[in-house]
Amino acid sequence: MEIPFGAYFGAAVIFLLLVFLVWNHLRQRRLIRQLQELAASLEQSRQQIIQEQERNRQLKQEMTNNIAHELKTPVSSIRGYLEILLGDKPVDDAKRRFFIERCYSQTLRLSDLISDISLINKLEESASLFPKEEISIASVAAEAVSELEEQCQTHRITVRNNLPSQMSIVGNHSLVYSIFRNLLENSIAYAGDGVEVGMECYKKDDDKYYIHFYDTGQGVDNSYLPKLFDRFLRIGEGRSRKSGGTGLGLSIVKHAVLFHGGDIYVRNRDAGGLEFFFSLRKK
Repeated sequence: MEIPFGAYFGAAVIFLLLVFLVWNHLRQRRLIRQLQELAASLEQSRQQIIQEQERNRQLKQEMTNNIAHELKTPVSSIRGYLEILLGDKPVDDAKRRFFIERCYSQTLRLSDLISDISLINKLEESASLFPKEEISIASVAAEAVSELEEQCQTHRITVRNNLPSQMSIVGNHSLVYSIFRNLLENSIAYAGDGVEVGMECYKKDDDKYYIHFYDTGQGVDNSYLPKLFDRFLRIGEGRSRKSGGTGLGLSIVKHAVLFHGGDIYVRNRDAGGLEFFFSLRKK
């Protein structure tokens, strides 16, 4: 018996319809799976943003508390000295001069603290505002050494600047200066008397210079090394001389290195003292 053409056509249509329905079902399942994966990814991103916001809030709160704590001591000292000077009891000239000198010393500390806090905030929030120019790393390091020469002599510290004169980068002069000045001030304040401080370029490539800065002093307990670039870090042992600094020097160093596209890490030298390894991008 001959099967009519219409039956073939109808079967073909039904078959194609079934194929379409199966394909559409699979496509919908795939689409649903993709939407579910997208929703899970968005939720994970949302949780990460919430965690980052909470972390930033905690860091800002910690920063605010630390600033308040650091401001309290010099302000209280200034207030105490002024209350004595303005009090009813007479103060002889020698004590008056001593109190005024102490007030002046504390105002300098306040000024340095405010300046360092402002610098870190600017680096974190408005880094693009720092101008860049071609600078010689060795010359900038020599400026820092020259500025601190008297302090180095007082503590019998020998500084060896072995950075090649032809090392130049496109960067910010004041920030590169702050790297070497703060590292040197850290050695002066904590390494001990009669030590050696050195700086050298131990490696270079097409992109960066790699610099080694060290002192031959006391070093620090290894437990403090991961925190050494934290703001307002206070170390109770090891590098123990009272510095009178702001506690922000090494944090500024890290921010300045990052600004110049580099990295920095620190470790204790086997022969004693601390050594910093950091890089600066050429352009």
